Amino acid sequence: MNSESESKKSGVPPDSPLSPWNESPWRRFIGPAIVLFAALLAVAPQLLRGNSCGHDFDFHLVSWLDCFHSWQQGIPYPHWTPNANFGAGEPRFVFYPPLTWMLGAALGLVLPWTLVPAALTFLLLAGTGLSTRALARLALPDPSATLAGCIAIFSGYTLFTAYERSAFAELAGGMWIPLVLLYTLRNQDQLSPPSISTGRRTLDGSATPLALAIAGAWLSNPTVGLMACYLLAAVAIVVAGLARSWSPILRAAIGAILGMGLVALYLVPATWEQRWVDIHQVTEDPGQTLENNWLFARHADPALALHDAVLHSASVIAVAMIALAFAALLVCALRRRLPGTRTFWLTLAIIPAIVLFLQFPFSRLLWNLLPELRFLQFPWRWLLVVEAPMAIFLAAALHFSQRWRRIAAFAACCAAFAAMTALANRTFYQPCDEDDAVPPMLDAYRSGQGFIGTDEYEPIGADNSILATNLPFSCLVDDPETELGKATSIPDDPPEWDADQHSCLAAFEPTHSGAEHLRLTAVMPRAGTLILRLRTYPAWRVVLNGQPIADFHKRDDGLMAIPVPAGPIQLTIDWSTTSDMLIGRCLSAISLLLLSGLFWMERKST
Repeated sequence: MNSESESKKSGVPPDSPLSPWNESPWRRFIGPAIVLFAALLAVAPQLLRGNSCGHDFDFHLVSWLDCFHSWQQGIPYPHWTPNANFGAGEPRFVFYPPLTWMLGAALGLVLPWTLVPAALTFLLLAGTGLSTRALARLALPDPSATLAGCIAIFSGYTLFTAYERSAFAELAGGMWIPLVLLYTLRNQDQLSPPSISTGRRTLDGSATPLALAIAGAWLSNPTVGLMACYLLAAVAIVVAGLARSWSPILRAAIGAILGMGLVALYLVPATWEQRWVDIHQVTEDPGQTLENNWLFARHADPALALHDAVLHSASVIAVAMIALAFAALLVCALRRRLPGTRTFWLTLAIIPAIVLFLQFPFSRLLWNLLPELRFLQFPWRWLLVVEAPMAIFLAAALHFSQRWRRIAAFAACCAAFAAMTALANRTFYQPCDEDDAVPPMLDAYRSGQGFIGTDEYEPIGADNSILATNLPFSCLVDDPETELGKATSIPDDPPEWDADQHSCLAAFEPTHSGAEHLRLTAVMPRAGTLILRLRTYPAWRVVLNGQPIADFHKRDDGLMAIPVPAGPIQLTIDWSTTSDMLIGRCLSAISLLLLSGLFWMERKST
């Protein structure tokens, strides 16, 4: 039963101040407060036990710390993570969207680092619940919409992403996907009257926030941005067909173009500079290929045993969520209380059906045909777009007119939310190893020893596995192919450098060391090659004794090798603004101007 049905019973329009859902002004804050409390409950195990060290936790923590220290050096938008690859760095911030690593660094400004992971998880879960609640309010009364927001927080995939995977960037997608649906489906009941022009139907006040939602999705995670755009296109086509109007498609096109244009300062360099790194490793790792991640797939390769365990958990969650969505929809249909208009509930009902289809091998043709769709790697990532429809159908199915049934449903939901929190604590929570907890990670960071790098960000032709640890900042050698470091007795560990190995004729430390600005003033005892503890990358501008150096000897470990003369040298290395970055900034500025004009037009027309 939606708010219109409740209003018919009371004889009061749903938007009236006399509506039973608007008895007093402060009641409007009850729903959001409940959602925030639900998010706090969901993160309670991490507040009590410490953060969960899921699959991606170390990656995110190092990103927060490097961003934080770049800010301290006066770099508002860093591009280089200097502590990756054991101090040799990598261009992680060029390719990884900035929302979560900047938000994590910002939280580090005001909170102890031990609390930042739980605080960030809370904010992202709260955002998921609030945006789902906003979408649900298109079709449900405020209490049921609030319930939908809480259900989205405790959906299996949300907690799996937060605890098992620590995939903060993907978790942020839970905020944007419901908003994409909201601004695509909002005001669809106004499409039918022929007296309203196509332009007015298109620019009805939803195009501007839709563009912002698309921008937020891309700033959170590339896979989220890709899913958001494909979801937007599919929903717009369905709505246009049901309403027999081009307006939804036009609105979606405007929102997608302006949304991606707004974040061009990130998207253009991230796209163009892929040719400089081994980005294809994202889809070439056996555990991350599409073919190895179909629902309930199992593999004989022992190396994929852990992968199969994670895949099994994701498969169970997928079946449970999609089955629950369809069961709730069936209950609503039998009770003749489908949420919202026909366009609303039918569009949402199609989403879990398509996601289920994408989980099986017979969907491979679609994965191969649609551009960049294989970049998602895991078909079960599409569960992100199932969270909101499942939550809304379930909240609609649990809405009762009798008071005692509402109380019983409320009690059942509270018990279910507590059970899901306990499940996350017992099944998904990943205890930190001795070296992976926040305090030892902070100690390792402050020591300057660095951390493991990311394979897809290594220079073309380089190999992260042969990059030595404990290297000095610069090492003078006769032969630019000199191997630095020796293999250790521990299998799969990288080689380790030590001064007693005598692989360096002389070693020098920088006179100034910054994240994106380095200086070395020294006297070379002889001519040779200076190997820097710095990964080569075309954005670096290197000047030796006043002369720019463009070409470097290509080493297998990807380190920068610079020929130097005997005697005093002055070496400066600075991160430069490449042409693709300038193009991206210009496109973002133009898109911001266009979005401002669009906002003015929509505000004037409404």
